[in-house]
Amino acid sequence: MSVVLSVQNLVQHFPIAGSRSVVQAVNNVSFTVARGETLSLVGESGSGKTTVGRCILGLIDPTGGDISFHGEKIGKKHNVRSRGLRGKIQLVFQEPAESLDPRIRIGVTIGEPLRSLGEKREDRNKRVREIARRVGLSEDALYQYPAELSAGQQQRVGIARAIITDPELIVLDEPTSALDPTARAEIIDLLIRLQKELNTAYLFISHDLSTVRYLSHRVAVMYLGMIVEQGSAQDIFSRPRHPYSIGLLSSVLLPNPNLERRSEVSLQGEIPSPIDLPEGCYLASRCPFVEAECNARMPDADDIGGGHLVHCFKHRNVIDEEKATLDYFERFQEEAEKLLISGH
Repeated sequence: MSVVLSVQNLVQHFPIAGSRSVVQAVNNVSFTVARGETLSLVGESGSGKTTVGRCILGLIDPTGGDISFHGEKIGKKHNVRSRGLRGKIQLVFQEPAESLDPRIRIGVTIGEPLRSLGEKREDRNKRVREIARRVGLSEDALYQYPAELSAGQQQRVGIARAIITDPELIVLDEPTSALDPTARAEIIDLLIRLQKELNTAYLFISHDLSTVRYLSHRVAVMYLGMIVEQGSAQDIFSRPRHPYSIGLLSSVLLPNPNLERRSEVSLQGEIPSPIDLPEGCYLASRCPFVEAECNARMPDADDIGGGHLVHCFKHRNVIDEEKATLDYFERFQEEAEKLLISGH
């Protein structure tokens, strides 16, 4: 598969007014996304995953690192607003209602990206009707205003607006978090179908792990602005090797209360401040496997096979935990898929 997006050693620090200190929001993040692939960035609130998406879209200028689209660097002079990239990278927002202008009819909203590409009105209207059908919107909906639609329909509008330019990459920032379970299941199925039809790359940003497992090809787990573990969705969910990944996955609420939780890594203590991060591993003060080496320096990425990368000196110490989690997460996924398919 050809690489659509490449992010190398991305850094984003935000200065604090009246101080020499900075908030270290993103620290040396690297990953790639291939055509037709979904890479999910997961982590707790404040982990830096949304900031990564904003850097890729050119909404903020990175402090350091490189972002490339088909090998061409994205920066101040060449970004999603530039004519050469316009329409090739699109975004689906978290809050569908807030991303739509309440004064503009749906059909006009969906077709708006084509205006910047110079499409004639007749061709634009034809394309809007075609895309509306593809995302499951009736033609009547094109003449309505956002307030007349449900949240699920509003998000279909957002998706239609994103795919109307035939983009090669779509950044999806928590696109299902504001939806009820039925609408969430429908939107997930829609995204999977559209990706198969259009062969579009997705960067999926979310904290909803059941949705991530169902939708993703690969997963990158973020903690305090860095990726601590990255690999296939199967490996991350069935064989997590970083203590933070196991702790994060262990915190997921069971979809079936009759499922017994098999494993849990307890992460104690306070999360370090992103203004004053430790020299060593950022998880060292909370990790049950910590040793002196962990406090001295940041571990490099260790490839344990198949592109499964782990930033941890002691990841082999968690193998017993990994074996215990395998059966639990397989059963968790079975139950999660039942709920997504049934829409409950």
